[in-house]
Amino acid sequence: MSNLHPAIERVTARIIEKSADSRRRYLDLMDREAERFPNRNALSCSNLAHGFAAALEDKGAIKSGRGANLAIVTAYNDMLSAHQPYGRYPEAMKMYAREVGATMQVAGGVPAMCDGVTQGQDGMELSLFSRDVIALSTAVAMSHAMFDGMAILGICDKIVPGQVIGALRFGYLPAVFVPSGPMPSGLANKEKQKVRQLYAEGKATRADLLESESASYHSPGTCTFYGTANSNQMMMELMGLHVPGAAFVPPNTPLRSALTRKAVHRLAEIGREGQDYRPMARVVDEKAIVNACVGLLATGGSTNHALHLPAMARAAGIKLDWQDLDELSAAVPLIARVYPNGAADVNHFHAAGGMGYVVRELLGAGLIHGDVLTVAEGGMGAYAEEPVLNGEALTWQPAPEASGDEAILAPVSAPFQADGGMRLVNGNLGRGTFKTSAVDPERYTIEAPCRVFDSQDGVQAAFKAGELDRDVVVVVRFQGPRANGMPELHKLTPPLGVLQDKGFRVALVTDGRMSGASGKVPAAIHVTPEALGGGPLALVQDGDVVRLCGHTGSLEVLADLSGRAPATPPAEAMGMGRELFGMFRRFADGAEQGGSAMLAEGGL
Repeated sequence: MSNLHPAIERVTARIIEKSADSRRRYLDLMDREAERFPNRNALSCSNLAHGFAAALEDKGAIKSGRGANLAIVTAYNDMLSAHQPYGRYPEAMKMYAREVGATMQVAGGVPAMCDGVTQGQDGMELSLFSRDVIALSTAVAMSHAMFDGMAILGICDKIVPGQVIGALRFGYLPAVFVPSGPMPSGLANKEKQKVRQLYAEGKATRADLLESESASYHSPGTCTFYGTANSNQMMMELMGLHVPGAAFVPPNTPLRSALTRKAVHRLAEIGREGQDYRPMARVVDEKAIVNACVGLLATGGSTNHALHLPAMARAAGIKLDWQDLDELSAAVPLIARVYPNGAADVNHFHAAGGMGYVVRELLGAGLIHGDVLTVAEGGMGAYAEEPVLNGEALTWQPAPEASGDEAILAPVSAPFQADGGMRLVNGNLGRGTFKTSAVDPERYTIEAPCRVFDSQDGVQAAFKAGELDRDVVVVVRFQGPRANGMPELHKLTPPLGVLQDKGFRVALVTDGRMSGASGKVPAAIHVTPEALGGGPLALVQDGDVVRLCGHTGSLEVLADLSGRAPATPPAEAMGMGRELFGMFRRFADGAEQGGSAMLAEGGL
């Protein structure tokens, strides 16, 4: 692109250079796999007969080898509101496939846990590594060599990254990701947060809290705040893996059905037997990864993707680190205000112009690569349009040139913030992520004596006892991938918010994660190296002065740590299946590499 921003060009070139060997190895593997599995007829007759034995209406077509046979890899369950609509997708998708002479089979399911249900509970310690399990499950689903393409049904936090990682190992096939859309807007997110803080202060009852939460999370569809799930959907558009404009169309609507139908038809068109072959391995390249990073920064997306993006990139042989994200953040303006960065939810964002407006603005400013291969015709430019129904016909029209609500979407020429607001902080405590876009700039720098905890329950107990009613940096350690699976520390958000609202200068420093909707309290999260194994956080003691600065990117303890012995980590927890995940914890790599056991050295 002739108008590409110099910083985008520089970072992309560096990623391409440092990834040259690993990317070549990956593409060579995909080429070899494509030769080994040209189509399902490479299977023996016995293998093939097993594969179509239960296909019923499609048995003849699959047996004859005519037309593409497409896999559905689904994350359906009806506990997750976002995934409940998927229950009826396979039968409809099979009919859509027959319309174009193709067939579809549900190749397999992947687990899909809800962080909203497990937040603050023992099950949350399985959350990050569920991404690895999902990747492995996707590979199991695709291991039968029966398929010519992949329709991936998934939305939420670890699910889409896990499906991307797993599907990329079959990257010689095309893949289209198929969302289901957000639930209708309910209780405003800021009102929900207010009730949470009142409950933390003992000023609201459990019944009050449950009523508030039920009014917020109330029907099928994705939760409407801009956390990890909705950031996933944004990134699938910026990576060219969605039908354009599919991310935030509501479930159970004619337009949503039309987009799913188009996804199936398009998947059949871009397979190896057609004239428009678009394998996933070529769609997800260095430019696509940079586009996803830019989209995340421009829209103020989830900090969890500081873990997921490097992991997804590695699965495609691409090396991405936090320095890359930091340099991109310095160049990419924040053009969306969606909760927790603002009052609006994703439905308001979509109505104001949504992804079409964002892509058009970023393309026009040279902040994303337009010359990329996507599942759509026309490259990234196709994603600067929005889908509409003209009668029963699905068409696309140009995204609006002006924001429908300038409190939610702003042009690149007049952004909400000059940078993307996800900054690398580093110093003698390690390297971490600071989401400045959700924090008042007056609070970018916090320097105060620290209080050290080994669990979020310890923080809550100290808060309730009034021990934190002062300027304080709360350090929560032994929360990294190897310690306990790096759970989100969502329980910390209300009490720390209360302390800040009381006028105290408060910050959080942790080797754990915060929610994808973490907000107004300054925090250095994902600190690496983690405390377990001798990271500097294991040497910090109560009363040490800690300085966190989003302006200078510093994370320091103003104390001499030499000569100190590391703190003893808590015993490994048992119960809720956590003991089954010991292998993942032992072999996990660092947060900056993605916190994965599969992708660690000796893996991919």
